[in-house]
Amino acid sequence: MRWENLTVESGGHGRAADAALFGADAVVSRTFDTPEFRGITFHEVRARSIINRVPGASRMPFEWTVNPYRGCSHACVYCFARKTHTYLDLDPGLDFDSQIVVKVNAPQLLRRQLGSRRWPGEHIAMGTNVDCYQRAEGRYRLMPGILAALRDHANPFSILTKGTLILRDLDLLVQSARVTDVGVSVSVGFTDPELWRTVERGTPAPERRLDVVRTLSEHGLGCGVLMAPVLPFLSDRPAQLRATVRAIAASGATSVTPLVLHLRPGAREWFMAWLARHHPHLVRRYERLYADGSYAPKWYQRRITRQVHELAQEYGIGPTRAGTPRRIRPPEPPAADVTESTQLTLI
Repeated sequence: MRWENLTVESGGHGRAADAALFGADAVVSRTFDTPEFRGITFHEVRARSIINRVPGASRMPFEWTVNPYRGCSHACVYCFARKTHTYLDLDPGLDFDSQIVVKVNAPQLLRRQLGSRRWPGEHIAMGTNVDCYQRAEGRYRLMPGILAALRDHANPFSILTKGTLILRDLDLLVQSARVTDVGVSVSVGFTDPELWRTVERGTPAPERRLDVVRTLSEHGLGCGVLMAPVLPFLSDRPAQLRATVRAIAASGATSVTPLVLHLRPGAREWFMAWLARHHPHLVRRYERLYADGSYAPKWYQRRITRQVHELAQEYGIGPTRAGTPRRIRPPEPPAADVTESTQLTLI
């Protein structure tokens, strides 16, 4: 693997763009003979930087990210981050699912960088590349230290996850929300159990994720749902959209934001191979729909967005306001009504 070629993104915080994030002599590879980790290799590294600046050309509505892992055992066949594994001479398919890079010093490194006079104290987004609450987190426990550092520096942050393990850190999230803006969003693109088993085989079931939304809301942490991805011809029928939005509303989500599947290089090849095996009759339709690039046509995206927003309004969870993540209010005066609609900063 090309460890030395993995570098800080141009413009990264506090380091030259050509500085390697870690060297080959800092890598320890491990396997664990337990059912949940069978077939997975973990590459433990000591990172040199943990706060990453998002490239200026990105569509993301945030500037800084923290990613304690590379690769993801969730194994979602559509994951847009698959191409990042090719930077290490790993393939974006099976290697992305089973060769996981773990930045074991992430909490200590983040605490040091947050304490630097050069750090501007801006919002940090997590879970935007791969899931910080994937199965590896159950063993390596990086997030408690990361959340504690953000809390202690009152640094605003947001988390996007498909993992139920976030509830392990509920106390830290509540503590953080008392001193800074905290946004939490759970990804649930559909509720069809058969589709979930083949498309997102390493994730908790959709209803388990919606239980996370419910629990966070019960503890004063308003939680939005990123309804992503909506899969053309697989999860986009009106009845399917209605069932998903209805389940999201029942969980107490503060918002629902639909996102149609996009197929970037790396993810596109892996997803299309899966489609050919499981739904060969749809291959030509996907080729036509995505003929112009990674994104579905604007007319299709607008149609899905309109349908979901109408359903959200019907079920009482929309529209939302931009840029106002949910915060826990102090005991006095009494907390605001948790049913108020808000928009998380990370979506």
